[in-house]
Amino acid sequence: MSNPSSRDLLAELVAFPTVSRDSNLALIEFVRDYLNKLGVACEIDYNAERSKANLYATIGPLDRGGVLLSGHSDVVPVDGQTWTLPPFELSERDGKLYGRGTADMKGFIACVLAAVPRFLAQPLRLPLHLAFSYDEEVGCLGVRSLLADLQQRPNKPVLCIIGEPSELKPVLGHKGKLAMRCQVQGAACHSAYAPQGVNAIEYAAKLINRLGEIGQRLSAVEHQDARFDPPYSTVQTGLISGGRALNIVPADCQFDFEVRALPSDDPQQVADELRTYAETELLPQMRQRSSASTIDFQPLSAYPGLATDPHSEAAELLALLSGSRDYTTVAFGTEGGLFHQAGIPTVVCGPGSMEQGHKPDEFVSLQQLDGCDALLARLADWLQESA
Repeated sequence: MSNPSSRDLLAELVAFPTVSRDSNLALIEFVRDYLNKLGVACEIDYNAERSKANLYATIGPLDRGGVLLSGHSDVVPVDGQTWTLPPFELSERDGKLYGRGTADMKGFIACVLAAVPRFLAQPLRLPLHLAFSYDEEVGCLGVRSLLADLQQRPNKPVLCIIGEPSELKPVLGHKGKLAMRCQVQGAACHSAYAPQGVNAIEYAAKLINRLGEIGQRLSAVEHQDARFDPPYSTVQTGLISGGRALNIVPADCQFDFEVRALPSDDPQQVADELRTYAETELLPQMRQRSSASTIDFQPLSAYPGLATDPHSEAAELLALLSGSRDYTTVAFGTEGGLFHQAGIPTVVCGPGSMEQGHKPDEFVSLQQLDGCDALLARLADWLQESA
């Protein structure tokens, strides 16, 4: 019986509705069983509730480092999107494969699984590691426990390739992200006596205005890096809520903001500057009218940026596999910065385009899957040389 193709395996993977809010265990168990049948042992790393899990496996010698292929198993929701094809069933049309996660990033996982028999065909001089995580889409959460475990191992991988969709172009960098929630508590009163209250919306507006000023400062030419698009760190407020009625001075307001930071910038500095402004300038004003006034900040999610040295071993291997030294960056984030912080130099390269990711009728082309299959075949040859 022939081994399943990457297309066959993608059909299996898409059928698991692994939206981040739901469990990914059925997919992880499918991958575990598939690998076990090929003689590859797997480690399952569960979350505290045992409702989700990472999977880690190694092919080849266990007494040395090696190459890690990494991908996330979760996908974004389809709620509110107008799909013309069933999102959790693979559909083919005009050389394209449609379904949620085909591009981001089950296409890569399918190619990796399809390539396992090739990696097993001959002894490897260096091991190949596989890592499939959960909850990447909601802040790169699941991979953190996997990385904590790898940190304790004497022979952790020496480099990592994350298969996020890059149209198989070699990617060495992306921005980091910090998402925060600010909650402003003032004091309500009748709007006819507005000066007696503490208008939480107005004070939130002052904070949002300060964020805009910080963003303008970060966009100055001296802070720019032409490798990224846009070439500077950005700050934006995305959600805001507050107030009860127009004739009541609002006692509460909440807004969420994010910083998309160049790898050379620390997004926490933006949050720290805003907190200092709140504590030294705004709160004293607010508490002159109500001592119970507060401004609180809550982190929502964060992941570091990635900026891999183009002369590193990881970049050199990616150039060999992809056939290109035209290194680039991507606008979206990945788990790559976390791997890099854990001491595992990381690059990004995978089939499909994020132009299709997160959208209705998401797709990856068969041509891109074929290209990824070929890239992994070259990796197998490289790992088997001089075995």
